[in-house]
Amino acid sequence: MAAHAHASHADHHHDAAPAHHHGESEVVFRIARQDKPGASRYWQEFRVPYTPGMNVISALQWIAANPTPAGQSEPAAPVAWDCNCLEEVCGACTMVINGKVRQSCSALVDNLDRMDGGWIELEPMQKFPVLRDLVVDRSRIFDGLKKVKAWIPVDGYYLGGAGERQGPAEQEEAYPLSTCMSCGCCLDACPQYAKIELERLPGETDDEYAARKTAANEEGFMGAAVISQAVLFNSHPTGKLTKAQRLEAMMEEGGITDCGNSQNCVKVCPKNIPLTRSIAKAGRDTSIHSIKKWLSI
Repeated sequence: MAAHAHASHADHHHDAAPAHHHGESEVVFRIARQDKPGASRYWQEFRVPYTPGMNVISALQWIAANPTPAGQSEPAAPVAWDCNCLEEVCGACTMVINGKVRQSCSALVDNLDRMDGGWIELEPMQKFPVLRDLVVDRSRIFDGLKKVKAWIPVDGYYLGGAGERQGPAEQEEAYPLSTCMSCGCCLDACPQYAKIELERLPGETDDEYAARKTAANEEGFMGAAVISQAVLFNSHPTGKLTKAQRLEAMMEEGGITDCGNSQNCVKVCPKNIPLTRSIAKAGRDTSIHSIKKWLSI
C-alpha cells in the first residue's frame, strides 16, 4: 500500500492533455475532512457549478460560500484550506489532488481526470501533521532550513565594499535553486521523509512542546528542499564563508546520508528544480569535507 502511494505521488504534476468532460454542468469534489489534530478522517462530497477555466482554489472558494455537502440539507463546518499568492509562487496551497501532490492554484479543473466515482479527490499532504481538513503543519520544513542556516549572515548594514563576483554560468546554476517556495511537494513524495507527529504531553507548556517538536524534526530526514537550499547558499560568494557549518549540518542525523535516491522529488517539483543534482553536489561536498576533517587539512 505504501509503495503504491509513493508511486502515485511521483507522477509529474503537469497533466499531459485536457481532461474536461464536455457538457459537464457541475463538478463533484470529494474532500478529506479532519476536525482537529489527531482526529479521525471522514469524507464529504460537494457539487460545484462548472465554470470554464476554474481551478481547485476557485472551487474551494465556492464551497466556502456554499458549505452544504451533497445529499445533506444543513451546511457543514467550512472546509479549512490554505492559499496566498494564487500564482504558484508562495507554496501555501499544496495538497494531494487525485492522489498526486501538487499546487491547487495551478490545478485547472479542465485538466484533471475524474476518479472512478466521477469526482475530484482532495486530501491533505501525507507527510505533515494535519491541523484541520486540508491544512497541515509545515514547520518541519522551516526547522530544516534553520538547521542548515539557509540564509546569508551579515554582521552589519554598513557598506562593506565590493564582494566576489558571480559569473553568468554560476548565476545560471544558482537561479533555479532560488525559485524554491518551500511548498513541500518533494518531501511529500519522498519515501525516506517519514511523517513526524507528536502528541502534547499532560501539563506540557507551549514552549516545551515546541522545543520537543523542533528536536524531533531535526532528527528526521531534512529532505531535498532543505538540501538544495544549503547548496544554493554554499554557492553564494558570501554564503561560502559559512559553508562548513551547512556541510556539518547535512552530515548529522537526518542529513544527506538518509537520501535513498528514489528521485521522486525531482518528478513532482512544480518549479522543475534540479533537486537530484543538488543532492549529488551535497553528497560530494560533504564527502570532501569529512575527508579534509579526518586528514586535518
